[in-house]
Order: sequence, then C-alpha cells, then structure tokens
Amino acid sequence: MDSATNSPAPPAITSFVALGDSFTEGMSDLLPDGGYRGWADLLAARLAARTDGFRYANLAVRGKLIRQIAEEQVDVAAAMGADLVTLVGGLNDVLRPKCDMDTVCGLLEESVAKLAPNCRHLVLMRSPGRRGPVLERYRARMEHLFGFIDGLAERHGALVVDLYGCDALGDPRMWADDRLHLTAEGHRRVAEAVWQRLGHEPETDWHAALPPAVLPGWYARRVADLRFTRRHLLPWIGRRLTGRSSGDGLTPKRPDLAPLAPAVDRERYPDADLTALACDDTP
Repeated sequence: MDSATNSPAPPAITSFVALGDSFTEGMSDLLPDGGYRGWADLLAARLAARTDGFRYANLAVRGKLIRQIAEEQVDVAAAMGADLVTLVGGLNDVLRPKCDMDTVCGLLEESVAKLAPNCRHLVLMRSPGRRGPVLERYRARMEHLFGFIDGLAERHGALVVDLYGCDALGDPRMWADDRLHLTAEGHRRVAEAVWQRLGHEPETDWHAALPPAVLPGWYARRVADLRFTRRHLLPWIGRRLTGRSSGDGLTPKRPDLAPLAPAVDRERYPDADLTALACDDTP
C-alpha cells in the first residue's frame, strides 16, 4: 500500500541522503536561478519542516550509470549514516542500446548491501515511464530491472515506491520537452509518493488522473517532434557517439549532509508546507 493508514505517525527522520542520476537531481523542475529542485528536495523540505536540526545531502548527478553511482556515491552515503537513504539508478543503463542486465543487477545488489545496514530506512523505486515508443522498446528490460528491485528490497528490508505502476505518471503531459524528465508536477507527485510510503498521512492523491487530453493537430505535433529532435535527441546521440555524458564535470548540488532552512513557496506548490531549500547560513 502506498497510502498511510490511521496508525501512529512514523518516527521522525532527522537526516536524508539521495543517490542517483538526473531523476533524483531534479531535472526538469527548473528554478529561477537555472538550477533544479525535484522530488528529493521537496521531500527533504517536508521532513525538515517537522524535525529540528534536519540534515540533507543530494549526491545525484545527471547522466550517471549504475556503476558510477555505485563507485562515486554509495560509499559516501553509507558513511554518512543517515536515517533515510533513497537509491534510484540503472535506468540510464537500461535505455542504452547495449545493456548487460546481470551487471546492472549485480551493482544494485552490492550497493543495497552496503547501504541497508547503515540507515534506518532505505527506499528503492520502480521508476516512472513515459507512454510512447521508447517505453515499449525497452519495457522488457525495465520490467526485468523492477522485478529484481522488488526481490532486492525483500531481501534487505528496503521499501519500494512503485512509480512505474502509476498511470498518471506515464501521461506525456507529466514529462518535460526532452521526454526524459518529469515536469514540476511530476516531481511533486513523486515526493508525495515517497512521503506516503514512509508512512505519513497523504496530503494529495499522487495517482490522480489528469483531465482528458486535447490532442494537438498534425502540424503542431510535427513541429514539436522537430524541436525535440533538434534540442534533445541529436545532442543525446552526439554524446553517445563520443562517449560523453551530460554529467561530465558536474558535482552533486548538496555533497554534504548539512542542515536545511526551508522557505515557503506556496504559490508554486500550494499543497506543500515548505518547499524551497537553502542552507542555514543563507542570507
């Protein structure tokens, strides 16, 4: 069950470390300064609003493959000893033309074995998929990965958030123009999904369907396809051909487990108490 029951409130979470790739970094929930917020930041702000001295680190970097996450982020996160750790990875591997699923699953197993003993709550995810030809092409691999994650969670006492099974998150309107990353609304729903999976009372229905779609005309669809190809698909192909990644040279936005001082942002996220993030020493 993803929603909370009438049981007592779960114990306070005083620290949170998020690991992964662009999904956890927050693309494409764009902030005015050009940075990204995303579901992990939104969840951290909710937790911070309820616990004095709450600390948060986000080690995720866009474009990272599961081996890079395992080698660059897992040991760092395990050493932090946070109450809550989220690990979402492997989908970048799955979406590549060649993918060794045994290697991907093995690296996930090693990562979870390191993280689970060093945190109170470990959360894994069945990542969302945008409905369309890309999802259908890689569906078998994705479902293989998600089936392994289910078993992994059972073996190590982790929680799983099933975003893949949410029809609303598959709606193309939940995805940005690059067709790879969720919109701000999509990230808000993911934060709500994790919030509920941790045992908190629901604040919104993250499964709620969007209003019926009005299909754009043929010309508008072709213009959108051409824009997508020019701005996103061709650069992506170029990086694959040259062995580059969108995350090359980037460092995590929150590399240290540091205190949060959340600020109110009710206009953009009216259902959340506190959503914008800052360090305690921010002016």
